[in-house]
Amino acid sequence: MVRAFALLLLAGCAAARPSEEVTVVSTFSIVAYDPATQQLGIAVQSKFIAVGAVVPWAKAGVGAVATQSYANTTFGPRGLEMIEKGVKPDEVLAKLLEADPGKERRQAGIVDAKGRSATFTGKECLAWAGGVSGENFCAQGNILAGEDVVKNMAKAWKESTGDLGERLIAALQAGQDAGGDVRGMQSAALLIVREGWGYAGLNDRYRDVRVDDHAEPIKELKRVYELHRRSFPPPKGAK
Repeated sequence: MVRAFALLLLAGCAAARPSEEVTVVSTFSIVAYDPATQQLGIAVQSKFIAVGAVVPWAKAGVGAVATQSYANTTFGPRGLEMIEKGVKPDEVLAKLLEADPGKERRQAGIVDAKGRSATFTGKECLAWAGGVSGENFCAQGNILAGEDVVKNMAKAWKESTGDLGERLIAALQAGQDAGGDVRGMQSAALLIVREGWGYAGLNDRYRDVRVDDHAEPIKELKRVYELHRRSFPPPKGAK
């Protein structure tokens, strides 16, 4: 019951009246595609419990979506469905938002398996809120210390080396180093997909690592990610 209530608050509840008191989620995320490995991924940190249960959505060979602020969780599956049909990320966002009465409170980022990206921040997202996008990535956040949070994430993404997970976590840390979420830290998550790279080769969820409640969630996410890499290395012969 408690968890269900918390997730309802996190989602912002599209049906909620503007006058209703709700807990606002301050979140920053990066969505990215690695053309060398064909992996798609999302990393996210928030001052809210279990952010990984709401923000990240991805499908191998298709794209990845982050939905946050007063998150409309239908953006994940609906967005991926449109991308799979060939709709470009910016057009996907436009279609998702056009019929959404809460669109000005939404924030979202999309990257497809061609490296095309788009990010959106509604006018009613709490300051500082905004995002940046480029080839193979987009970064966005709300209730942040300032614009430098997303700028530093973008810079870290472009300059970092290593596998996709390492680069995504490095971008998160860069955002935190720039001030991150002004309310602090609580949870973080990393999701990476590639077809046939999931457990036993039976699905596409290659890395699905979550830190639901921790004083230093990004640091803990990095630790757990390293454990996961050692336990589940890439498939033999993988590029």
